[in-house]
Amino acid sequence: MTQEQTIKDMMQAMGKAAKAASETLAMATTEQKNTVLIAAAEFLRTDKDKILSANATDMENAKARGLAAAMLDRLLLDEDRIESIALSLETIAELPDPVGDVMAKWDRPNGLNISRVRVPLGVIGIIYESRPNVTADAGALCLKSGNATILRGGSESVLSNRAIHACLVRGLTEAGLPTDAIQLIPTQDRAAVGELLALVGYVDIIVPRGGKSLIERVQNDSRVPVMAHLDGICHVYVNEQADLAKAVAITVNAKMRRTGICGAAETLLIDERILQSHLPAIVAALKEAGCELRGDAAVRDVDNSIVPATDADWDTEYLEAILSIKAVTGVAAAIAHIAAHGSHHTDCIITENLEAAAKFLTEVDSAIVVHNASTQYADGGEFGMGAEIGISTGKMHARGPVGLEQLTSYKYQVRGNGQIRP
Repeated sequence: MTQEQTIKDMMQAMGKAAKAASETLAMATTEQKNTVLIAAAEFLRTDKDKILSANATDMENAKARGLAAAMLDRLLLDEDRIESIALSLETIAELPDPVGDVMAKWDRPNGLNISRVRVPLGVIGIIYESRPNVTADAGALCLKSGNATILRGGSESVLSNRAIHACLVRGLTEAGLPTDAIQLIPTQDRAAVGELLALVGYVDIIVPRGGKSLIERVQNDSRVPVMAHLDGICHVYVNEQADLAKAVAITVNAKMRRTGICGAAETLLIDERILQSHLPAIVAALKEAGCELRGDAAVRDVDNSIVPATDADWDTEYLEAILSIKAVTGVAAAIAHIAAHGSHHTDCIITENLEAAAKFLTEVDSAIVVHNASTQYADGGEFGMGAEIGISTGKMHARGPVGLEQLTSYKYQVRGNGQIRP
């Protein structure tokens, strides 16, 4: 038997097992699912040293392979991050169970009673890079929403993923639910991804999280529906009526809090009428934080130490400490720039003018639009969802942070009393 056939058979077996587990999960009680999450959170804490040791080895290997700083930041685990993962599982346990929720209910003149009720999607395949926390977040969200999941993490985080996955499996055992409900693909062979993308009949949806090349491959090759975003080119627009202190604090946080996440700002737009009054303080704060700046001619007229921006800069997701800056003539011009160069992910306006804010929030066609707050709030946990599987920038099914409700579909339950259609 060839290696290719062995992987194909393995993935078929995993898909079949996940499908069977999803049927059990769809009927599982909220108490059972919460038991898994609470137990897994505690196992994460008790296995902390094992997880940190596994992650240390992953970090050493990743550095030897020359991974970029943004990828290394995503990969790194420490005690605080492990505790954050555990707390996320407990937060998800506290959230309302979406399965069985009656979304709408109405009566027809003929006496029929119709309800639209939330149901699980079924089996969800998650393909991700670097971030080992996705193992826990994705497994937990899929479980709580009644879905089985097949996880495929990147080779750079393989040991960390296995250590975290082991805690989830122990949680499933504790609750008496099938351990096939959360499976981790055991091989790093790229052929396994291709087979996962072809598991029609077993996998209901694919969610990729990672770099542009990974997401493009998944979108191009998958025979299963895909929910994803391609780029995270996020903008901060400083309007002419922006409060200076807010503009400085929000811009620095949006860019520099964590430069490697998809909600990090990549372009600063600033109204040309406040270049002299606002730009110097913003630039000084960004430079102090260690950010490289690239600007257009109007921006460089204010500070010629800023590197000249090229046309490519407006379309670049840096994922590192680099920010492009462009002067614009009002909110309409800012909206037009975002429409031309944005990725429909997250965009922010800083202003005290509520009319300008309303125009921006209404007209910018992004999954998340923000007024007077950092783009780094583009996160399911910050939205009160406990965690997220990712951010969807599409318009079919789900948009924005993908949490519990977004991992469900619905069906119509129609109750009658002998009615027949004339």
